[in-house]
Amino acid sequence: MPDVRRGVLFGVAAYTMWGLFPLYWPLLKPSGAVEILAHRMVWSLVAVVAVLAVRRHWSWIRTMARQPRKLGLLALAAAIVTVNWGVYIYAVNAGHVVESALGYFINPLVSVLFGVVLLRERLRPLQWAAVGFGALAVLVLTIDYGRLPWIALTLAVSFGVYGLIKKQANVGAAESLTIETLVLLLPAFGYLVYLETAGQATFGHTGSGHAALLVGAGIITAVPLLCFTAAAIRVPLSTLGLLQYIAPVLQFLCGVLVAKETMPASRWIGFSIVWLALAVFTYDSIRTARATHLRNREARPVTAQPERSAT
Repeated sequence: MPDVRRGVLFGVAAYTMWGLFPLYWPLLKPSGAVEILAHRMVWSLVAVVAVLAVRRHWSWIRTMARQPRKLGLLALAAAIVTVNWGVYIYAVNAGHVVESALGYFINPLVSVLFGVVLLRERLRPLQWAAVGFGALAVLVLTIDYGRLPWIALTLAVSFGVYGLIKKQANVGAAESLTIETLVLLLPAFGYLVYLETAGQATFGHTGSGHAALLVGAGIITAVPLLCFTAAAIRVPLSTLGLLQYIAPVLQFLCGVLVAKETMPASRWIGFSIVWLALAVFTYDSIRTARATHLRNREARPVTAQPERSAT
């Protein structure tokens, strides 16, 4: 299978699993968001080490030890994804699934702004229009919520930064996640020990089923992250931007149809503006990609055919 096609399949798998996360986190109650986050860190490391053990792939450790820049990028990615994980778990278990979906809806627009601010990219007119619609949607939803939609904005910015760092690091999926979870291991384990000594831990105190679900949190965290990293190093960011709509669509459906969150008319208006922004952004991305493909094909030199001798 071509590498790009494999990357697309990895991306679809990652975003589908992320989109269904709102069905899992409520199962972990009465654990709090920070305790769930700590268990995600610890058990994710166990899961990814098991993957490496099956593959018998350990030679990369010596190579990575000689690349401090990549180690620094992955340590930074670990800190960013911790913020993303913690806010997302809190949002789902506090009944803000729809707002968390909004964060991942506006994430592509945040990535575009990163391109302007950090990479000095110039936006096309339709991209500016999409960003403008996105800003208008945030304003409408701020009025609707009576506050700035900080959950959505935090999720959008943190995941945008995480994807950018992972792209720059360009490290394999299992290797990258191993470094990230190792960075997070000590604070996570220390917090779990504190909960246990303070008599506030739920792991092992609320039944074996609950304990198994907490362990499973590490597995369902590791698998989509492995898929996402595998996709990020194989496909362009523009393709990832299109694939990532899968997750917020599923999250939005979970919030409206499963969690039964209220959607007043003003909130529907705000989300409609977001979807309009994404439609404009997607149309511009597809049109530009096709035009670039045609230019590249026309610019290819035509191979001269050898002349055949008359018989």
